[in-house]
Amino acid sequence: MFNLNLVSSAIAPIATIARLDNSVTSATTNSIKPWLIFSASAFLVSIPVFVQAPLVRLYPTISLLSTIPWFVLSLILIFRPKTQLWGDLLLGFAGCWLAGSIYWGWFRWEPILHLPIESIGLPFAIWCLGKSWGKVGGYFYLGSLFGTAITDLYFYLTGLMPYWRQVMHAEPELAMPIFQSAIGQIETPWGIGCALVLIAVLLTVGLLSLRDRELHWRAFSGAVLSTLLVDGLFWLAASAA
Repeated sequence: MFNLNLVSSAIAPIATIARLDNSVTSATTNSIKPWLIFSASAFLVSIPVFVQAPLVRLYPTISLLSTIPWFVLSLILIFRPKTQLWGDLLLGFAGCWLAGSIYWGWFRWEPILHLPIESIGLPFAIWCLGKSWGKVGGYFYLGSLFGTAITDLYFYLTGLMPYWRQVMHAEPELAMPIFQSAIGQIETPWGIGCALVLIAVLLTVGLLSLRDRELHWRAFSGAVLSTLLVDGLFWLAASAA
């Protein structure tokens, strides 16, 4: 007959090691996940600059209709436990893509309408947060919208709205003189001062939210701080022109 006590004694250390391994793996995953959410949020904010911007200028209807696959994919991921978090984040991104397609496709000539149209998903985001559902995607959307509001505020404060309209109406090959005039408007004491203040606001809000390990705050922080990267790219492009 088998000695059950001997078998139990042999199995117990193995079970203990397995539990310890699972604990270590879980702790490592939990420590990495906030940074993954932060990085993914920053990446998703940058996508429209490189993908949506050229697409919506040439094929606005395609850009608008492509919102549907984003929403469908986000819902598929949400209803799968292992991918629920990423579906949540993607749902917030889909809202940003929808608003961007509408504005840059048909209303880009009027900067005053930029923020109102970008806010099209705000009621839904607030409703979701009120229900404590979709917090990661909701905070990502709010962070992206906050960054947009700060950027638009800079355009208002420095008188760049007329240049915005001119660039949107001009052919690409005729936009360089407009960019150069806009840079001259930026490189003034007032333009530089406004930029420093608003950069400080973005950094403060982004870094303060980054201190919180909650995943939705990491999504918010990634969206806010990546605004600095996107705006910096626009500034470099305008300077190169």
